[in-house]
Amino acid sequence: MSTDLYPLLTHINNPHDLRKLDKSQLVDVADELRQYLINTISQCGGHFAAGLGTVELTVALHYMFETPEDRIVWDVGHQAYPHKVLTERREQLHTIRQTDGLHPFPVRSESKYDTFAVGHSSTSISAALGMALAAKQRGEDRQCVAVIGDGALTGGMAFEAMNHAADTDANLLVILNDNEMSISENVGGMNRYLAKLLAGRFYQRVRETGKKALHGIKPLSEFVSRAEEHMKGMVLPGTLFEELGFNYNGPIDGHDLPTLLSTLNNIKQLKGPQFLHVVTRKGKGYAPAENDPIAYHGVPIFDPKTSELPKGVKPKTYSNIFGDFMCDIAAKDERVVGITPAMREGSDLIRFSKEFPDRYYDVGIAEQHAVTVSAGLACEGLKPVCAIYSTFLQRGYDQLIHDVALQNLDVLFAIDRGGLVGGDGATHNGAFDLSYLRCIPNMVIMAPSDENECRQCLYTGYLYEGPVAVRYPRGMGSGIEAEKSFTPFEIGKGEVKHQGETIAILAFGSMVATALEAAEKINATVADMRFVKPLDEQLIRELAETHDQFITIEENAVQGGAGSAINEFILNNDIQVKVKNLGLPDRFVEHGSTGDLLERIHLTADDLVKVVS
Repeated sequence: MSTDLYPLLTHINNPHDLRKLDKSQLVDVADELRQYLINTISQCGGHFAAGLGTVELTVALHYMFETPEDRIVWDVGHQAYPHKVLTERREQLHTIRQTDGLHPFPVRSESKYDTFAVGHSSTSISAALGMALAAKQRGEDRQCVAVIGDGALTGGMAFEAMNHAADTDANLLVILNDNEMSISENVGGMNRYLAKLLAGRFYQRVRETGKKALHGIKPLSEFVSRAEEHMKGMVLPGTLFEELGFNYNGPIDGHDLPTLLSTLNNIKQLKGPQFLHVVTRKGKGYAPAENDPIAYHGVPIFDPKTSELPKGVKPKTYSNIFGDFMCDIAAKDERVVGITPAMREGSDLIRFSKEFPDRYYDVGIAEQHAVTVSAGLACEGLKPVCAIYSTFLQRGYDQLIHDVALQNLDVLFAIDRGGLVGGDGATHNGAFDLSYLRCIPNMVIMAPSDENECRQCLYTGYLYEGPVAVRYPRGMGSGIEAEKSFTPFEIGKGEVKHQGETIAILAFGSMVATALEAAEKINATVADMRFVKPLDEQLIRELAETHDQFITIEENAVQGGAGSAINEFILNNDIQVKVKNLGLPDRFVEHGSTGDLLERIHLTADDLVKVVS
């Protein structure tokens, strides 16, 4: 690190070093830290805009609190890159999200300053409250801080935690980092929420009805005016959070370090639940990111001297296939509606949201609600398509069972990020969906093997009347062009893609391509099973009659997965064939390039050949 570029930051290896500086030097520290983030992340890629927005807040927190003795819990973790730099990991930042490099989010095993592992949103207040209650029970004088974004505050778990905190006298500080942004533009924002509330139909209806009813009656009209002001006060931030049991402070400028420092110092002297509302700008200090924080949420390697991220012609991703499908099918059927929990960009519902705005619902970071509102839409005869990441659907599991499957409702789940996701790591790997879905009655589960099959599986799911899931991986497939026309698959039917002898590879989803590559070397039959539930039982019987050994392969946990479904069928029907199951191991797979990870867990074509030979 150059002392010329970073004269102060060079000497800050941990928060103890930071706290040795005079307060007057901290603005320069923040400037150096922001420039270091820009220079480093532009060379290695990673989450970008969120961290630029929390530079001053991070400096202030580590300066005013005795970390790691005092606990700071970062919600989600996109915003925690400055935290990593100040907590003994500055020189490793260039390795973030890479194989054997820094974790993409805070994780307890990486640093004593990472008090809680995160990746999913809305967990910070619950975790920090637990820490505060533990400190109280042990008689320890410790500060516990949760830093939560306004997008994450749309998650119900955050309000459940605040509701509980109100019944305690724990020393908990909740900091709302309000940058009017989650990942998508229209999901979060306390100011936007309040604006909607004050301009909402209910408030306006009460206001106008009251005016009409009391027109000409001066004393009562004056009373209504006072009542209107009181009504506004009931929903302003201070009143809102104080009604929840917190002592509210703010809003304050989250980039004004002197104000941040003095405010945090004052709050430290107070007891019980405290709430600090800071207003920041995502991408602060780098104009292109300020102007387009969505594009700069996560970035590839780029030149910070230019005003644009690198562009190139790329094959369509599975998410693009889904986005095209939604627009095409919605044009044919006005019953189709799209629902997403704050993943418009990630699930590629951008074009759909513009072409069919009245049939598009972004419910915020609220996966449970996304599932159940889909159920409600289905009850009224619409065809809801819930676009959700595999790892996020875990958060709506009870609703999937109780509100959709139990009632056998007509909901199509488009499950993105099935399998390994690369740089985002264990918190985002879709490792368990085939296991947790197939045990639910009434569910139909499809795992397409390429882009065209994905489109046709989605169409099959659209035609099916009942709960159905189409599970596909992150990123690009094999480059097969999706046909414009629709051709539905017969429910529960797979297809032999390569004919061999003796050994049959029963492959699911992304692993079909791997199986075909291996089959050329070992003369194995490859079956694209396509359906995890119901299984193609006839195909399994036919293959067992002509082959001595089955190998099942899936990009899902082996325990309870698609291979387990085949094992159960074989055992229950006394079919005589040897079976070997391949899939994700019984551990959380960390971050890194997908190719590196597949090699490490022995799930490549070469590994498949070794299993046979």
